[in-house]
Amino acid sequence: MGGTGVYRLAGAPEGPGETVPTRWGVAEVRRAELAGQEVCFLARHGSGHAIPPHRINYRANVAALKQLGCSAVIATNAVGSLRVDLPPGALMTADQFLDLTKARPATFYDGDDAHGVKHVNVTEPYCANVRRWLRDGAAEAGESCVEGGTYLCAEGPRFETAAEVRLFGRWGADVVGMTGVPEVVLAREVGLCYATLCLVTNLGAGLADEPPSHREVGELMERRLPALERVLLAAIARAEDLPDCPCRKPIE
Repeated sequence: MGGTGVYRLAGAPEGPGETVPTRWGVAEVRRAELAGQEVCFLARHGSGHAIPPHRINYRANVAALKQLGCSAVIATNAVGSLRVDLPPGALMTADQFLDLTKARPATFYDGDDAHGVKHVNVTEPYCANVRRWLRDGAAEAGESCVEGGTYLCAEGPRFETAAEVRLFGRWGADVVGMTGVPEVVLAREVGLCYATLCLVTNLGAGLADEPPSHREVGELMERRLPALERVLLAAIARAEDLPDCPCRKPIE
């Protein structure tokens, strides 16, 4: 699941992808064999970053991957750092999240069908196994990667105020982004193992001399994309089916 700046993965085919219809809408997916694995690649913002974070059809995206037979999701997130010791260019695998989104469909279980109302357990929202693939993949690629951290998801598409950045840091968040939730929750609801590799593209508002900008984010992503792809491909090579993973446990 590619975020900002990751609109295709090295080795994946060019051109239009496969349109996958779901109950919640359609998603565009490219299939490829990468690092010895069958992979479905989905650009979260669409080709050319056409879809803003608050308008992404998260349910269609996750449902499409499930319908295509995926068992695990490796996602990327461009994030702002809430810590001056986590500078632009740093990599981090999140292990917790805080949700400040406001207007997004956040579940597959709306209580309006035979599935009824269900409450998913997200005590540990990110899959420990997929995080291990990312950690070991980073080591193979020669990249440092901070193991664990709290991702705060804001609604967007605006950047945060300096006061918000100070507050988020006091709450214990390490990075802030706009797309990680409800994606991670939806993945858990359908039994997909899920983890994300966060790339810090800027310091949060008030922590740097210049305010954050989308241009700055894009330039950093372009510089770091080759390293990011090396880590992702090394992680994909480690992927395996995990039928006994807690992430796959049916929701009661």
